[in-house]
Amino acid sequence: MPQMLEPNSEQVKIEKIYRDMGMTDEEFALAEKMLGRTPNYTETGLFSVMWSEHCSYKNSKPVLKKFPTEGKQVLQGPGEGAGIVDIGDNQAVVFKIESHNSPSAIEPYEGAATGVGGIVRDVFSMGARPIASLNSLRFGELDSPRVRYLLEQAVAGIADYGNGLGIPTVGGEIQFDPAYEHNPLVNAMVVGLINHEDMQKGQAKGVGNTVMYAGAATGRDGIHGATFSSVELAEEEDEDRAAVQAGDSFTEKLLMDACLELVKSDALIGIQDMGAAGLASSSAEMASKAGYGVEMNLDLVPQREADMTAYEMMLSESQERMLLVIKKGREQEIIDLFAKYDLEAVSVGHVTDDKMLRLLHKGNVVAEVPADALAEDAPVYHKPSEEPAYYRDFQAMEQEVPQVTDYNETLMQLLKQPTIASKEWVYSQFDHHVGSNTVVSPGSDAAVVRIRGTKKAIAITTDCNSRYIYLDPEVGGKIAVAEAARNVVCSGAEPLAITDGLNFGSPEKPEIFWQIEKSAAGISEACLALESPVIGGNVSLFNEKGGKAIYPTPIIGMVGLIKDTSYVTTQVFKSAGDLIYLIGEAKDEFGGSELQKMIHGKIFGKAPAIDLEVEVSRQKQVLEAIQGGLVASAHDVSEGGTAVAIAESLFGTNGLGAEVTLHGNETSALFAETQSRFILSVKKEDQKAFEQIVEDARLIGEVTNGGQLIIKGAEKQLIQSDTRALEEAWKGAIPCLLK
Repeated sequence: MPQMLEPNSEQVKIEKIYRDMGMTDEEFALAEKMLGRTPNYTETGLFSVMWSEHCSYKNSKPVLKKFPTEGKQVLQGPGEGAGIVDIGDNQAVVFKIESHNSPSAIEPYEGAATGVGGIVRDVFSMGARPIASLNSLRFGELDSPRVRYLLEQAVAGIADYGNGLGIPTVGGEIQFDPAYEHNPLVNAMVVGLINHEDMQKGQAKGVGNTVMYAGAATGRDGIHGATFSSVELAEEEDEDRAAVQAGDSFTEKLLMDACLELVKSDALIGIQDMGAAGLASSSAEMASKAGYGVEMNLDLVPQREADMTAYEMMLSESQERMLLVIKKGREQEIIDLFAKYDLEAVSVGHVTDDKMLRLLHKGNVVAEVPADALAEDAPVYHKPSEEPAYYRDFQAMEQEVPQVTDYNETLMQLLKQPTIASKEWVYSQFDHHVGSNTVVSPGSDAAVVRIRGTKKAIAITTDCNSRYIYLDPEVGGKIAVAEAARNVVCSGAEPLAITDGLNFGSPEKPEIFWQIEKSAAGISEACLALESPVIGGNVSLFNEKGGKAIYPTPIIGMVGLIKDTSYVTTQVFKSAGDLIYLIGEAKDEFGGSELQKMIHGKIFGKAPAIDLEVEVSRQKQVLEAIQGGLVASAHDVSEGGTAVAIAESLFGTNGLGAEVTLHGNETSALFAETQSRFILSVKKEDQKAFEQIVEDARLIGEVTNGGQLIIKGAEKQLIQSDTRALEEAWKGAIPCLLK
């Protein structure tokens, strides 16, 4: 590819070339003011990616500031590659969620694969060994050939990359809705384990220390990927393909192992992955955080394509690359360390005391910009916010109980809804036992991974019911955190902290910005109530096409600590004769429910209500009962209501059944999605002790040997179904739709 003549500073300004890079006239004028001159083409490129929403959070910072980020367990909050939470015994867990939505809409295989790669690097750049990954996915309906293609390719990308790295994919969640037809969401979460003394930061400090580049060579892939992820998708997808990177899990595995050896060396001052905005963000952020400057000679950057310009090298998002700062004089040790892993590590520059990012290329200074101007001083926008008319209409509606005549058939159909149906087709493609520490595999409320050499384990989940958030963002935000915590508690863990992936439409629209503000307020309130601070996350805005936005989807990734693996609890019933308890009464709440969507083909009305005091108290009591050894199985009541939760507790039990009696309005008792509820099973000899701890528990029936699910109402029998038939319908739904 011959080198193109780049426009000069005057052309950049007069021809408004900066607009093509995603900068506004006002932003370009601000950059000029900061520099005291007109930026050249390369410098304009640096400002444009660093000031994109993806890197600067310029539209979301005012909202993010409101999250609770501190707690006695928090060792590192937002601001680094990933957050860190103490789990005792000098150990900590490192975790973060990251989106790769726009790339996955264009090239789903590479988009999803590199999404996993990027978040893995975020975790090991902190000095932690990744021990588990999860994902949270959203797609349109599976009757669309394009949606089927996106799902199949995204899952294959996640599977191939994660399996290639030897990191178990232990859980996740997928929901299907027309709102995601053109904008699938692919959010990946990775959890790592670290000893306190190995914690690293992305910082470039110490004048004269060496800046080193390690890993794969730089190509022209992913240029302006950060900008592309900060705007609405183009109508013609080919326009966006060049912004999608390609990944190589074999190189990433070598890079991970090399970096985990490197963090033990006292030659290392700072380390950061080259993620969004590549070399531009890693160099500027490391310098800015430490209060120093960085000078780099781009002639020394390993390049896999000929005649790359400074602009292309700085903005490339080629994968599997890290930027290091090393004590001066210790470079050869680092070169030798990476050579053991067949990787290149080269000196490309040094730390300065002038706080500038200075780039040399072919003997010339091609860019000279204050590091803080790029990393810290992006404009921050306080967007107008306006309550949407649809919300007022929904709030004015009376609670409507859908008309159901055949409860057996309705349960069967609900179990076939793709959002409820078994996701085994997806997770069977993931290696969830590599590393042999997985205690609870995908398919239960939360995944559980043991901490080797201790009695401890961690429970991990990703959750978000975006329909509730669309109907009522504040209430829905509370529910997303509460449900994540419920899932963690059901597995025997105490919630520790969350990471959030905030996926929304365009913040330029006051109604969308209102959704962002309100859901963040709900998330904050629930985090405070559940003592689970936000330790980091990701914002993905502009998820819309043709002016139509996705449902607001702030995904909650939560980690909880299981203090003793004997506490580990799963959702399936264990033995005939065990008592079945329902915690919490169903109300007539169907707004955003699976039943409402199945019957009406759309959602409307009020989201289910949530009382955080009730939520906290029930979670504490359930956890106390589990830790007291009084609970045989635990499952939260979520999509599809009580009947679905009981059915799911029977799947995988080889012929067990259940006979229960429910009270109140029959349709609500079976299918309402009222919050803060659990289905637990308890051995008969533990009944008294259990009932003394869990105040809201109501005995509704018992586990049987009959292979039948029998649910009675106050007056008559409502459901009698063969559990194997229900399980086959639930298991076969997604494979059937994909055929």
